[in-house]
Amino acid sequence: MAGSSFFALFDDIATILDDVSVMTKVAAKKTAGVLGDDLALNAQQVTGVPVNRELPVVWAVAKGSFVNKLILVPAALLISAFAPWAITPLLMLGGAFLCYEGVEKLAHKYLSHGASPEGHHAARAEALQDQTVDMVAFEKTKIKGAVRTDFILSAEIIVISLGAVAGADFTRQVAVLSIIAIGMTVGVYGLVAGIVKLDDLGLYLSQKSSQALAWLGKRIVGAAPYLMKTLSVVGTAAMFMVGGAILTHGIPPVHTAIEHAAAAVGGGGVVQAVVSTLLNALFGIVAGAVVLGLVGVAKRLFKKA
Repeated sequence: MAGSSFFALFDDIATILDDVSVMTKVAAKKTAGVLGDDLALNAQQVTGVPVNRELPVVWAVAKGSFVNKLILVPAALLISAFAPWAITPLLMLGGAFLCYEGVEKLAHKYLSHGASPEGHHAARAEALQDQTVDMVAFEKTKIKGAVRTDFILSAEIIVISLGAVAGADFTRQVAVLSIIAIGMTVGVYGLVAGIVKLDDLGLYLSQKSSQALAWLGKRIVGAAPYLMKTLSVVGTAAMFMVGGAILTHGIPPVHTAIEHAAAAVGGGGVVQAVVSTLLNALFGIVAGAVVLGLVGVAKRLFKKA
């Protein structure tokens, strides 16, 4: 009896681990869009500090991110336990915010007449050279800004992950959200650390006597700025695809219309999936523009009041 009880327990544990693995993969896929933007934004946030302080700044932001997750994961579990009806509205809000953030980024880049990214980089360089600037305060300000950004994006990741495991029991929810929170934080800030030190790696290799290593180093130095731009573009596109998909799934008539449109195109499952993704992204762009307009009107009314 004892042996059979042990093997039954072992089988239950194996089943739980298998379920957790599957649900974690599903949650990771759904949060991939947010991660792309998280990676790009945080890599941009921690650039501009002295070279010897880049990794300490990344580590400080990573610790702040872990604190954010310690707040957000229990909050998400409490919502799931006591107010499961709130998961879908929170998902919709998260999707709308993603789309809004994406449109705002595009509007700032193409419609704003304010400071350009080059101007921001010039201001950072001037701050580094100005002896009167308190670099400790400058660094702390950058860390606080990066941690605030991380809190918003982490909230989206946790809520989306919670939506993926909403039908699971409490144990599986705790396991999946914990794995997502820890894995995403380690993965994102590990990559951020690698990205911000990419220039140093390229410079190091370019000074080697080997022609092959020197050539590789020069290529890395030249490719680093383009990598940042690519991450930014991919992150923005992913915001519309993920945010739009969340919104359309929460509005059954729209979701059904997109499925019918994709099916009418034909061409197999891959083509239909691409069409569906593009339509979700288009819906996300429109939704983000509407939210941006409403926010602009609200700001004007608030200023007048």
